[in-house]
Amino acid sequence: MKIGVVQQAISDNNKQQNWSESAHQIRALAAQGARCILLQELHSTLYFCQTEDVDVFDLAEPLEGDGHAFFGSLAAELNIVLITSMFEKRASGLYHNTAVVYDCSAEIAGTYRKMHIPDDPGFYEKFYFTPGDLGFTPIATSIGKLGVLVCWDQWYPEAARLMAMAGADILFYPTAIGWDKNDTPDEQARQRDAWQIIQRGHAVANSVPVVVANRTGFEKSPVDDSGIEFWGTSFVAGPQGELLAEASTDQAENLLVDVDLSRTENVKRIWPYFRDRRIDAYDEINQRWRN
Repeated sequence: MKIGVVQQAISDNNKQQNWSESAHQIRALAAQGARCILLQELHSTLYFCQTEDVDVFDLAEPLEGDGHAFFGSLAAELNIVLITSMFEKRASGLYHNTAVVYDCSAEIAGTYRKMHIPDDPGFYEKFYFTPGDLGFTPIATSIGKLGVLVCWDQWYPEAARLMAMAGADILFYPTAIGWDKNDTPDEQARQRDAWQIIQRGHAVANSVPVVVANRTGFEKSPVDDSGIEFWGTSFVAGPQGELLAEASTDQAENLLVDVDLSRTENVKRIWPYFRDRRIDAYDEINQRWRN
């Protein structure tokens, strides 16, 4: 099965323009045979969480708003599974960072609301997003069960494990992560390597492919000269963590990868991690810390 990934650079908050560019890349991947295509986190606009600004809530839209109409019709037209990302306005004063999946149809096949919400310099997401309440439940599609998680979720092995335990055939991570321009080159390398290593580790620990779409390009802070240099490096890893494809750090580009899901079953037979888990000894994992 061919899976496509769109790594996009965003220059402004013009949704229609950004959707048009995404659609152009989606069409190109579909024409090459992609059956499933992943877009990056919050691909409709600039990454607005660099600051806390109440006016930014105007960018949010309901689950079945204009973005749904645009991408749903595209998934139906191209007969593809499409994974998108949105700033969801669930109700007045209640917002989520939400992934939406379409299964060869204009109707929504399933959603996932980001569970782990960061709050760090340049990534003030707790100001905007309520933590998800849909749990770690794979979304059933015509190509299998998709374990869709979002960005900061990718650092948590518990999230990947619960998705895999619920039957996810593939893990998908739409992402927006990059460097502070004040980071040294050595620190930049360590951060990017850690980001990729842990996600490849999820592939290994759960014997499933992992698909990651990250944005690229520099996005200036709206209040000062700082900003984030998004490090791209979108990638696809196989069920043993092997890199099947990797994008550049600084170019908008697409990935198209053949993923053989039969390998997942074979790997799980050889490396039966789920058989040997000591579930009788893990009670304390649901505590914040062990004293």
